[in-house]
Amino acid sequence: MTINEIKELLTNDRLDETELAELENDSRSGVKKLLDSYRRRKEKLAQKRESFEKRFTYEKTFWVKNQMVAGVDEVGRGPLAGPVVTAAVIIDENFDLIDVNDSKKLSAQKRLELYPKILEEAVSVAIGVKDAEVIDQVNIYEADRLAMAQAVNDLDVRPDALLVDAMNVPVDLPQIELIKGDSKSNSIAAASIVAKVFRDKLMEDYAEIYPEYHFDLNVGYGTKDHIAAIRKYGPTPIHRKTFAPVSDFYK
Repeated sequence: MTINEIKELLTNDRLDETELAELENDSRSGVKKLLDSYRRRKEKLAQKRESFEKRFTYEKTFWVKNQMVAGVDEVGRGPLAGPVVTAAVIIDENFDLIDVNDSKKLSAQKRLELYPKILEEAVSVAIGVKDAEVIDQVNIYEADRLAMAQAVNDLDVRPDALLVDAMNVPVDLPQIELIKGDSKSNSIAAASIVAKVFRDKLMEDYAEIYPEYHFDLNVGYGTKDHIAAIRKYGPTPIHRKTFAPVSDFYK
């Protein structure tokens, strides 16, 4: 076989163990490099799979009792503009998207790739949204909790319990609050991706309405350019009046 043929077979995992063992005896340096790269890729994939399986630990405590558990997470507590968005996601033991992880650890492109796959594989997914007006009325923490409750209540399958990223949801369900839960639970990680992609798209839409603020780039966070735009043009209706420096305009 030529090196290019071997490369194609390795890339597509078309060689069995016997054929791989035969390649070990190939003296060509190009083949040895391909085998080294192949082993590293397989080892990395095995580590990813192991971490993925470990993030089912909390879910499995419910699955063994034939119970469904929803992961709940949020995005948008810190921005000066836009809503806080939450997601509730129920998955089962058939969920196999090993790239699902804390949304902050993934690229925007990877989140966009995973979003429709999560919607397809999940048992149920729901979104909760609370806008700037609600945030200003009840504070960001309570708005976050209300949005989480909205997401949970809108699931078309009622879960038996919740796994929540460091929050308590005001619904009558048993809950496990996990610090950095999106790194410990695939359900919460999936929710973090759904919430992030959904909110980013909202902010892109707002950028078309209020182009001076570049919400498609800063998603509402207080970047230097965003703050400069607030001082030049004033706040928009989606800005949070109780958040400094937006609050300076309402004194």
